[in-house]
Amino acid sequence: MKHRIVVLGAGYAGAFLAGNLARRLSPADTEVTVVNAEPDFVQRLRLHQLAAGQEIEAPKLADVFAGTGIRLRLARVTAVDPERHVVAVADADGGGELGYDTLVYALGSRGDDSGVPGVAEHAFDIAARPSALRLRERLDSLGGRRGGGRVLVVGDGLTGIESATEIAESRPGLSVTLIARGELGARLSVGARSHLRQVCDRLGITVLEHTSVEAVKATRVLCADGTALASDATVWTAGFAVNPIAAASGLEVTDNGQIVVDRTMRSVSHPDVYAAGDSAYAIGDNGRPLPMSCASAGHTSKQVIEAIIGRLTGRKIANIKMTYTANHISLGRQDGILQAVDHEAQAKPKYVGGRKAARIKAGIVKMSLWATSHPTLGLPKRKHRVTAAPDTSVKKALGADA
Repeated sequence: MKHRIVVLGAGYAGAFLAGNLARRLSPADTEVTVVNAEPDFVQRLRLHQLAAGQEIEAPKLADVFAGTGIRLRLARVTAVDPERHVVAVADADGGGELGYDTLVYALGSRGDDSGVPGVAEHAFDIAARPSALRLRERLDSLGGRRGGGRVLVVGDGLTGIESATEIAESRPGLSVTLIARGELGARLSVGARSHLRQVCDRLGITVLEHTSVEAVKATRVLCADGTALASDATVWTAGFAVNPIAAASGLEVTDNGQIVVDRTMRSVSHPDVYAAGDSAYAIGDNGRPLPMSCASAGHTSKQVIEAIIGRLTGRKIANIKMTYTANHISLGRQDGILQAVDHEAQAKPKYVGGRKAARIKAGIVKMSLWATSHPTLGLPKRKHRVTAAPDTSVKKALGADA
């Protein structure tokens, strides 16, 4: 009987690792199934561009996996039962259950309303393609108004900065305000913060620092100091949250729902389950948790590939580097910031700004799409055979692999 590998999610982590597993493992011994709710690969790194009105490539997953032997199941994951080794899914035909021998959980993250009243009802986010398209439609409707419309971007993390600058540059008729809980760009170096302020000034973005939002209404936001700010479109970028399915399944998770894994991305409570991308609570080489990011998706997915192939074929498992070296921030299409960070994830004094940084960020995005769209190109054609059933005992996992 073939060893069944089921991959949940086809984002940057899931799509890349599924294709690599299918290429490197013999189809005589293994079968790989990918479960994803949408038929297209979503470039999450560029959803702020999609919302701003730009056309973003969305390759069909069927084309991405063509020739790999991967079985693509277009369905929404509703539950995971690690004791029975099954995944429940829902689709147009009613759904059902999928059995697995090895499960890879890569469902990513979504926008987090942080419990602020009115966010779910009245705000827009760009954590997923449907929500980004809803924001785009709203911005389109504001373009025809006399004097334009008022857009409030709540959150001054990388997503908030990229969203505010992209909207302001692509839609100059709109009034854009960026609301920061603390100092704008506080995690950047002094020079990078200065560059960011100059870009906001050039694009006409109003920046409100040290401002907390306590509620979102249909046409305004209410701040902690009692201020009410008028808004025709409120964009919520104040954090991300993982899907609650893992926590509900009985897997060991952190307080925010990420799956606790060992150095090989294997669940510490259920050793036949692996996690990659935003879903994994992975510790980097500096001893700190990896941030939710495309870079982390790359590190963790490569480690999952090595771990699964190693355990199924009896090979030594290589440790992939788990380092975070820089933040790459786009500030519209013609500007950006490349901020180097040290071993403690603190900003170094040196940074790159302007068009050069924009070109670097565009190259990273292009490379990420290419690597995901061609998951098996350039890999050895040798198919590894499964040597024996992997030892999935908790005692073995915690003892030898932790």
